[in-house]
Amino acid sequence: MPKVKTLEQSKLQEPKMFKVILLNDDITTMDFVIEILMSIFHHNFENASKIMLEVHLNGSGVCGIYTQEIALSKQKKVFEAAQLANFPLKVKVEEE
Repeated sequence: MPKVKTLEQSKLQEPKMFKVILLNDDITTMDFVIEILMSIFHHNFENASKIMLEVHLNGSGVCGIYTQEIALSKQKKVFEAAQLANFPLKVKVEEE
């Protein structure tokens, strides 16, 4: 008689999600923020403009919601792009 293995059914939990948030400053240009939103976060021009205005008017804006690894990767890409362009653009990652 063949051996039969019983697999325990384990509940898979959804991964925690994290918001990537851009912070406003007085030096980074609106055009650069739109460029970041389109190139790193893959927003179209219309959505990028809306988020840029939210950052400009409210002091911060959510660029996207991702798993922790992806959120931290995007944060790093923004930091590197801002450094390269000599802008002090800041980005933070918060658990949703």
